[in-house]
Amino acid sequence: MDERTGRNAVVAARRGRWRGLLARGSAALLASGLVGVLCAAPAAAGPGLLPTATAEYPAVVQIDSLSEQVATENSTVTVTGTVTNSGGTKLKSPNVKVRQPQIRPMTAPSELALVMSRTTPSTLDGISLDNPVQGLRDLEPGQSEPFSLAVPVSVLKTANTGTYELAVDVWGSTGGEQAHPLGIARTFLPFQGKKTAQPSQLAVVWPLTHAPVLVAQTMADSNQTPVLRDDDLATELTGDGRLNQLVRIGATMPGLTWAIDPNLLDTVFAMTKSYRVQKPGTSGESASEDNTVPGTGRDAATAWLSKLREALAQPGNEVVSLPYADPDLASIAHNGAGLNGMEAALRKAVTAGQITTEARLSVDARSDVAWPHQGVLDQRTAAVAATAGGHLLLVDGESLPESDKLSYTPNAARRLASGQVAVVSDSTLAPIFRSDLDSESRRTLAEQQFLAETLTIAHQEPEHPRGLLVLPSRSMTAGTAQALHDSVVKGAGGGWLTLATLEKVSALTPDPAANTSVPEAYPAEATAGELSTAELSATMQLQDGVDQLMMILTRPERVRESFSATMVRSMSTEWRDQPKAGTEYRLGARTYLDNLKSAVRVVQKSVVTLPGDNATMLVSVKNGLTQSVGNLELRVISTQANRLRINYPIQSVVLDATTNSTLRFPVEAQVNGPVRVTAQLWTTGPNARPYGEAMEFTVDVTSVASGVMYVIAGGTVLMVLAGVRFSLQRKKRRAAGEVDEDPDRPVDGSAGAGRGAEPPSDADPSSTADDTDRVSGDEKVDH
Repeated sequence: MDERTGRNAVVAARRGRWRGLLARGSAALLASGLVGVLCAAPAAAGPGLLPTATAEYPAVVQIDSLSEQVATENSTVTVTGTVTNSGGTKLKSPNVKVRQPQIRPMTAPSELALVMSRTTPSTLDGISLDNPVQGLRDLEPGQSEPFSLAVPVSVLKTANTGTYELAVDVWGSTGGEQAHPLGIARTFLPFQGKKTAQPSQLAVVWPLTHAPVLVAQTMADSNQTPVLRDDDLATELTGDGRLNQLVRIGATMPGLTWAIDPNLLDTVFAMTKSYRVQKPGTSGESASEDNTVPGTGRDAATAWLSKLREALAQPGNEVVSLPYADPDLASIAHNGAGLNGMEAALRKAVTAGQITTEARLSVDARSDVAWPHQGVLDQRTAAVAATAGGHLLLVDGESLPESDKLSYTPNAARRLASGQVAVVSDSTLAPIFRSDLDSESRRTLAEQQFLAETLTIAHQEPEHPRGLLVLPSRSMTAGTAQALHDSVVKGAGGGWLTLATLEKVSALTPDPAANTSVPEAYPAEATAGELSTAELSATMQLQDGVDQLMMILTRPERVRESFSATMVRSMSTEWRDQPKAGTEYRLGARTYLDNLKSAVRVVQKSVVTLPGDNATMLVSVKNGLTQSVGNLELRVISTQANRLRINYPIQSVVLDATTNSTLRFPVEAQVNGPVRVTAQLWTTGPNARPYGEAMEFTVDVTSVASGVMYVIAGGTVLMVLAGVRFSLQRKKRRAAGEVDEDPDRPVDGSAGAGRGAEPPSDADPSSTADDTDRVSGDEKVDH
């Protein structure tokens, strides 16, 4: 088999790995309780290294441990594990044996990949030895039995330095047939003979990250007591907690490159003092005693920070400060690179990250390292990383695959056309520590594969040591960290590895044959969990609301810093694995900002009644914030100024904390009826803009002088004139000697006629009295 064919087999094996697992034997695996193991198994441990079974090979063989992970001359390797009957019939007289591998060690990663691609017993696995052998009891369906085989290395005939296959299989029968192989398990056994190689320099990125839990809210007290969305971080900082174990394990590995999210440091530092935790369902509310509870992680946070500082103080360590809150560079590149303010936000995150890391840990930290999600790189992501100051890129080998013509593994560092330096985790090493190695058997498989791969790389060109990179998952678990630690220690003890910092590995001379072509396309499977354009746009729009709020606050620093950090936290890479929590976090930030802004508002009213044409209209403004506000004015506008005029429509607003103020606006009404009026707060200054929502209400004018008042005045005058006329008529009659027998009679009625009396029968019903003329004749006489 040539090298090109071998490399094609590597790619084919990797792509088909999980697809094949899901397609085979799920019912049988359910019976043996191994579905969970397979579903969570590390991607690096291909199907040939994982427990599998078929109808023809019903025995699942699992290797749990090896007493010697690196074999030497005259040593004995004890292999322990279990055999499980995952079939439907009894396994009769099962025997566990070891196969003698091929005499020649494997010299290329492609050969290791071929071993991992095999799923059933094969003659390529070597010959089953009669010694050592262990007989097991008959196994009913679902039953398991442990085994332990002490294998002298001399029996395996591993004479030359290199990597060998170590296979354990089960022989027996399911009926009356002769004994035959029923199942097999494979791993790798590195053998360190007399031939040695120059050790490869291995950089290990040791991540300390966590999904954001600090929220924008703080308690309304003088200390601005911080608030967390939950208290789960406290459990990770102590005992068997993930972050506590990462610090404990990492402290024993001088020469690590620690990649730290500064937001995690800020959060832990906040927890070293009094802090509060939101109650469920209150994420958008202003923090208060009613909707929060006291935090419980003060002691754990204090101890963890102390242990981390001690670990980093050891000589040889390197600290990489990720941008604050570890924003998702790939999501931004694909869905938010052109958004207003995004570039500035990324740069601020880098600067704030370095300042925070150095201040919290009292160390020097570099901030020019960009780590895209899972190390997947395309040209747009590289460009965004450069914008954020990312000169050094941590890249997965799948993004920069090597040419089939290259017969060796090149140095990890390579210079890109953009001027950036990519440090590439080899595609055979990158997946090994990407998942949760939560059991001894899985850790053993991962460790043996890592040792095998690195030993093979070292002996490709023994006189030319390589620079290698291990890039685990950001959320590396304690089990995975322990496996990585043990692997590095064993490889260093074997002499073919030495732990080095990222700075040293990136400074090694790039291999001219290495691939430096960054792909244009981004893998479709890597887009899962990316922040959408709408989500990123909504996050950046928070800045507009914050800027507006800052203009009116007398103590803006109480809000500015918390919201600036919250915006970047809303774009964290950690939300890839927790999309629901990320959505809730962003919604909580938006709701809280809206609540803060709406706390300063015009008090709602519906109808204002004005009883006259000149009056004073009252409009109230409320400040529900716990600090004073200013730089505001209230503008009241009539939609029909020809009917209702506001004489002083703009008035300044200054309010103390949690107070209301009523402003008086003189108005003039021209006619009766309703008029719509708008009251709107505005900020002041050269960049004045509306603040909050406008409040509309109706002004109802009910009594205007040009209408009702004129009618009333006219009626009064007529009544006075009628009285004068009646008085003159009485004087005229007295002068003529007439006696007014009925003073209540109508002035134009005949004598003797009372109220309600019928007119005389001889009267002309059509006749009328000419009062005007009569009043005029009397007046002449009087004169």
